[in-house]
Amino acid sequence: MAAASPPILPTTVVPAAAPSPAPTALSSADATDTNPAAIRAFLSRLLDTTRRALSGARPWSELADRSALSRPDSLAEATSRLRKNLAYFRVNYAAVTALCLAAALLAHPFSLAALLVLLAAWCLLYVLRPADAPPVAAFGRTFSDREVLGGLVAASAFVVFLTSVGSLIFSALALGAAVVCAHGACRVPEDLFLDEVVDQGAGGAGNPLLSFIASATGGRV
Repeated sequence: MAAASPPILPTTVVPAAAPSPAPTALSSADATDTNPAAIRAFLSRLLDTTRRALSGARPWSELADRSALSRPDSLAEATSRLRKNLAYFRVNYAAVTALCLAAALLAHPFSLAALLVLLAAWCLLYVLRPADAPPVAAFGRTFSDREVLGGLVAASAFVVFLTSVGSLIFSALALGAAVVCAHGACRVPEDLFLDEVVDQGAGGAGNPLLSFIASATGGRV
């Protein structure tokens, strides 16, 4: 007679634990905290601010009117002309200075790339991050908003003051300021409507650039 086989006991298969992902230098959740809606809102505010700022530009034909250019007789007259022209052509002069800066950056691709990387870091890590986003995680630790801001400021100072980017920016701004001062001192302002400038300055609604920065950072600065 054959021996009875032992009873088969139920067994439980424990699934193997999934390997934990290797830690990265920067948490992917923190790197992608900005959603397309926030980016669209930021770009919309930027375009609106630029549009409102450029709406105060004077006709470029007035700026380039060669018949209104003459050499000032004295330093006091040149200073008076410059002050009046700065009040009247302030948006045009700002555009000329920005054009000088853009031309200098386009002529030096390395400096342009460094500034774009710095701008992207500011946008992804501070400006476009939601207020309720988790802290930035990097190198096995988390950083508060104050620490992130301090790091961005330090990186900006390094790029601007300790590399050739800073000298390029300052040279372009100096060139733009020289062009503005030369034109402002030689442009005769007698035919300009300076009373309109005074009225706009008294009833203006504040600086659009400052209001844009405040709205973009959510008052965290």
